Amino acid sequence: MTKANLSLTRAVTSQEPANVADLSEPLRRTRPTTKENLQHYVKTFLGVEVPDRRICPEHKSPMDYLWHTFSGDSPQSASHVTTADAVVWANRGGGKTQTAAVATLLDVVFKPHCQIRILGGSGEQSLRMYEYLAAFLQPGYQELLVEQPRKGKCRFTNGSAVEILKQSATSVRGTHVQKLRCDEVELFREEVFAAAKFTTQSTDEIVAALELISTMHRPYGLMQREVTAATSAGVPVFKWCLWETIEKCVGRTCAQCSLWSDCQGRAQRACGYLKIDDCIAQMRRSSRAGWESEMLCLRPSLDNVVFADFDPALHVRPVDYDPNLPLYRTLDFGFVNPFVCLWLQVDHEGTVRVIDEYIRRQATIEVHAAELKARTPCPEERVTATYCDPSGDGRTGSSGTSAVRDLHSLGIVTKFRPSTIVEGVELVRRAIRSGDGKSSLVVSPNCPRLIEALQCYHYPDASRTAGSEQPLKDGVYDHPIDALRYFFINRKHSTPTATRRY
Repeated sequence: MTKANLSLTRAVTSQEPANVADLSEPLRRTRPTTKENLQHYVKTFLGVEVPDRRICPEHKSPMDYLWHTFSGDSPQSASHVTTADAVVWANRGGGKTQTAAVATLLDVVFKPHCQIRILGGSGEQSLRMYEYLAAFLQPGYQELLVEQPRKGKCRFTNGSAVEILKQSATSVRGTHVQKLRCDEVELFREEVFAAAKFTTQSTDEIVAALELISTMHRPYGLMQREVTAATSAGVPVFKWCLWETIEKCVGRTCAQCSLWSDCQGRAQRACGYLKIDDCIAQMRRSSRAGWESEMLCLRPSLDNVVFADFDPALHVRPVDYDPNLPLYRTLDFGFVNPFVCLWLQVDHEGTVRVIDEYIRRQATIEVHAAELKARTPCPEERVTATYCDPSGDGRTGSSGTSAVRDLHSLGIVTKFRPSTIVEGVELVRRAIRSGDGKSSLVVSPNCPRLIEALQCYHYPDASRTAGSEQPLKDGVYDHPIDALRYFFINRKHSTPTATRRY
């Protein structure tokens, strides 16, 4: 810690306002070099207390995010940072936008020539972060401005700049900056988000960063996809919830508190700012699903999900091939859309066990057939049945043949039965949870795409098709589900089925 930073820490912690005032001007321009000192800096000069205590074991604190985004460009660490990207998944009222505005101010003050853009899920959301920034600039940072801030844009004497982008692909395309902060990603349009991924560029001094900030409303939305992708790509996910941002509970009787069933004493260790009574009021006027997704960040609201009863904790566990049980395959054909194959067995209690998956785009039937044979854990003649999409029996205009015929010529015989989507969905639902509350479906962790589809397969938004009974065919989650329902349809109606043996 430098002498200047140490002086700031001592001045703040000793609670001597006069000393702080004396030190303020030189220390306002001194870059914090530790997480603790950064927290003191933000509290002293911006008047913001950023919570720095992780309450839930798998979570981070808001201060963890702020230190990550600030320190990635420090002289000590910049040469070692491979990505400064970050995903922030946090609760409503959890300080996401304000903390990102703090990060923006720190960037423009301590990182010369840093170009920052703010892109919100709506114009109002973008403006909120910018208004926080403008308020921070008033006491003590005005001399750093080239001119008075414009509406949605401000420039600094060190070459840095902040600007709001519109929620449009045209606004985003052609933008090349060091930092892009995307607020309320869940509300982004797909084409805008796709364009935003190509906007950031590093310089010799600044590591480029795309930051995605949002609550998670829908299990099939952009935020759910990006959290999953970030985990796979090694991009840090900063997740916090009500317990990281609620005020410390003092003097309340837990047994009489409405929050107790969720809190279990967590608020007694908290150091946030959300008023306990406000949180109790919000809980009472919200649905349980809304409370869990918006405030506890447990999982997105399942109101529009087809298989709301699917629970990975219950339905996902290791299941290996058992040579004493019959083996089935079920197929959904595709080329631009994915070709899907699932391998399944049914045990003596009637539980359907999905043991493996194969999902691939833009490959020929010959390639798929070779993969199916290679992955099947028994000789082809011992496969009890291979069920498929009935449309695979249709002849194509280019070849005059069909996927079913082509597979047969390669030694894979298929069966199929026409059915409606709703009929197959209901059979899958029954396996997930029957009327008596029992489950007869287990999915192996070897099937990540199917597991994701079971959680994300959803109905069209009410704004598009009010009250629709048909799930949305989005080209992502519907294909693994289609393959699964073909199995249940054919197994239920084992006769008659169509078998093609040409």
